[in-house]
Amino acid sequence: MMVLKQLLAVVTLITSLTLVGMPLVGQVSSSSTYRAQPGTYAYMGARLVIGDGSPPIEDGVMVVTDGYIDAVGPRSEVNVPAGAQRVDLASKTIMPTMNNVHIHIGYEGHPTWGPENFNDRNVLDHLQREAYYGVGSVLSVGSDPPEMAIDMMMAQGRGEFPPAAMYLSAPGVVPPDGGPDHILIRGTDALRAAYEVDTEEGARAAVRDIAGKRLHQLKVWIGDRRGSYPAMPPEIYSAVIDEAHKYNIKVHAHATSLPDQKDVIRAGVDVLVHPIRAMDEELLSLLRIKKPYWTPLVGFGDRSRICDDDPFFIGTLPPESVRQLRERTGRGAELSRDMCGAGTFGLGNDPERFFVRAIEAGARVVLGTDAGVFNHYTFGWAEHHELERYVQLGMTPAQAIVAATSMPAEMLGIRDGGKLQRLYRADFMVLDANPLDDIRNTRRIDSVYLRGVKLDRDALLRRWQNLSTASR
Repeated sequence: MMVLKQLLAVVTLITSLTLVGMPLVGQVSSSSTYRAQPGTYAYMGARLVIGDGSPPIEDGVMVVTDGYIDAVGPRSEVNVPAGAQRVDLASKTIMPTMNNVHIHIGYEGHPTWGPENFNDRNVLDHLQREAYYGVGSVLSVGSDPPEMAIDMMMAQGRGEFPPAAMYLSAPGVVPPDGGPDHILIRGTDALRAAYEVDTEEGARAAVRDIAGKRLHQLKVWIGDRRGSYPAMPPEIYSAVIDEAHKYNIKVHAHATSLPDQKDVIRAGVDVLVHPIRAMDEELLSLLRIKKPYWTPLVGFGDRSRICDDDPFFIGTLPPESVRQLRERTGRGAELSRDMCGAGTFGLGNDPERFFVRAIEAGARVVLGTDAGVFNHYTFGWAEHHELERYVQLGMTPAQAIVAATSMPAEMLGIRDGGKLQRLYRADFMVLDANPLDDIRNTRRIDSVYLRGVKLDRDALLRRWQNLSTASR
């Protein structure tokens, strides 16, 4: 087993040092993201939800050595090594940590928001909030200053960050004066976070620069969004996609209209971002042929969790953030249920039908939240809210868990994460109830482990609550 782990570590190190476009490109290093727990541990008696859609293993055993899974299976089939430290998890459920492929890290300052907050301390805070809620890796998409992001990813890779979600970054490529929404663009403009291009050669040069930085994902914004932004011409985003694929870089496309989604799928985009309010047979046919990944973001903007005063959602937030949200509604502290409703998820008047039809046609759902744009829809708990929406729209809990664990790991190129599987890193959640019975049970978190290290969630919560008290 140790020889195999050493070989995996060597391959991972080569991957992390290899320029994009060379062999092994597109695969993500995770072995040095944070220090593993040394020794052998056997987690006994839990229900094991593997993360790939296979049936759960009841009364399971998972053996972890030096932060990697050695064995996983029914108690009757797993030999626990002599000397292993046994952890009794009877009546608990173990599932992999989640992987979020669409956030905007760094700008949210609780309760302030802006480019002045983008620094390594704030990014770490966001990554720890993600980990607290059971998220093992995140991709911040289109809004990070590339050089700052790379410095922080490298620092995390050197073990200079305490345990937190693994940070990955995807630069944005935009037309001049274009790009993110009217809120996020205030930050990206100030920090020059996006590549501005207005020619095909400029687009290809931007992608080559991204490749030289060893980044494996990028984002483009498609369409003029009802005339509010300059649209990127098809020949330019097609050049971005074509050049990116030469270097095995995946392209995410913000596309919110039916014509834009069809055009960008034809151009070969890898990841569709956002839902649309209508679809036709031509789009469904394209989905069947191309089978893109899809980040629906159906929960974004829902205020109901704040309005419910659920401790799971607001317990890590300062009261000032909640107060600001209440003031923005115009209702003060007396929020009505109309102001707090879940809405139609951005999928038109028949959201369940649109959601299921897109999946049946071949769209591969990967978890994303858009967290970081507003302080009321924030890091860590937004993932659990998004999963509940998936199930409300027609997914089974098992399908939603795949969309949150193994499918985004596949999309991100994480070769040793997203499932409870031998030789995979020991990133997992211990839950007090079965999420296959009710997806909301992902919120009943007993503990979170990253590389076999138990996260001190109590200490993190105390810190956030103390900060909230000090700011009053």
